[in-house]
Amino acid sequence: MSKLFEEKLVDLNGFSLYSETYGENKGNPTVIMDSGYGDDSKVWNLIVPEIAKSTKVLVYDRAGLGRSEKSPNPRTTKEMVNELDQLLTASKLKPPYVLVGHSFGGINVRMYASQFPENVSGIVLVDSTPEDYRDRFLPYMSKEFQEAYNNQFVSESTYDEFMDSLYQLKQNKRHLGSIPLIVISAGKKAHYSKEAQKLWHKLQTEMLEISENSEMIIAHNSTHYIQNDEPHIVINAIKKMLKSDCY
Repeated sequence: MSKLFEEKLVDLNGFSLYSETYGENKGNPTVIMDSGYGDDSKVWNLIVPEIAKSTKVLVYDRAGLGRSEKSPNPRTTKEMVNELDQLLTASKLKPPYVLVGHSFGGINVRMYASQFPENVSGIVLVDSTPEDYRDRFLPYMSKEFQEAYNNQFVSESTYDEFMDSLYQLKQNKRHLGSIPLIVISAGKKAHYSKEAQKLWHKLQTEMLEISENSEMIIAHNSTHYIQNDEPHIVINAIKKMLKSDCY
């Protein structure tokens, strides 16, 4: 097996997480990618090859998804971040890391950065779920949308665990100082009115406040999966994080 690619199951106290690593560090931070709710690591397939030309990249399946085994721990962000930290330690991937999180994965990477800021050299949030999603965004959507949203919680955490994760992030939210942050917001969200789209961008913009070194990018032609619709935007944001002289 090439040293530029490795896949493995890592045992974490009785259950295993599946991970894949690509590329070599070449003096750059390792890039860690966390997927959205119910998604496995394949959602990064259009991003990984390009980033792996510059540094080592780790993608993984959270417990119960893809090729990872189920965890006995609650499916909340605190537990997921603890499992990710164990995975990184067991994999001997030393910090600093550039963290990339899509949707619910954005909740996880923000929680990781709040708990281990010394390990983080940059963050890219890809249409990340705002911590106030239930209280400030869902009420703007139709009843049909809200019902569909509530009914999706079958493949990973429950609805209550998901909402607990949003609460946990809010409780553990901290300012990250000068850690670079790029927030990418989808500009062509399915089933969104103009008002809902505007509110979505507002909530995304508010995430910039967690760092004094942050910027916002709107992916005007993307639905929620920006990494599929406009992968170059995500790739360029990560590459910017890898350039030591860019901030």
